[in-house]
Amino acid sequence: MSEFQAKDIGLRAQKKLASKLSNMTVAKMVVDEPTSQLLDNLCKLCKEVSGDKKVSEKVTKNLIKVMVKVGILNKNNQFNQDERVLAAQFQRKFQMTAMTIVSFYEIDFTYDQSFITQSLADMKSILLKLVERHLTDKTVTRIDSVFGFFGNPQFLDDVFSGDSIHRALLGTITKDLNALLETFEDDAG
Repeated sequence: MSEFQAKDIGLRAQKKLASKLSNMTVAKMVVDEPTSQLLDNLCKLCKEVSGDKKVSEKVTKNLIKVMVKVGILNKNNQFNQDERVLAAQFQRKFQMTAMTIVSFYEIDFTYDQSFITQSLADMKSILLKLVERHLTDKTVTRIDSVFGFFGNPQFLDDVFSGDSIHRALLGTITKDLNALLETFEDDAG
């Protein structure tokens, strides 16, 4: 039997709490303003594209739960050296994907479905490797749900086609992504 560790109990409690409290209000308390703004607008986009409020809320809640849990693991120094390398890879891949999404919006006829689909698949793969030692199958299912929704080719075509009815909201999301990318630059500098 292993020895009682308050730190382990505290970490489990934080992860459990993150599972229970993953709505937009809690997200705004845990994440910074650019991220919470992006989450709000992604939720709107999910609803616009799917036409289903429940689907959009579920995808957004799953995204928040994963983000909060990974943040808790990072904050509590739970990642080993290999996992820190994966976390850095994920962050670089996220930044590159975000810049790609911005360019798809800003520069006509640059949308490349296969490129963005592969980028999202790579992010998912890195994230799964990062959390495999720490999180449950339920969290893996959440990751699959989020990347399955956003990586769906029909979703991507609906959002990025030149005559998309979602263009105005995509413009707002690209502003959110630019603000988020600036916070990464500030953190690196």
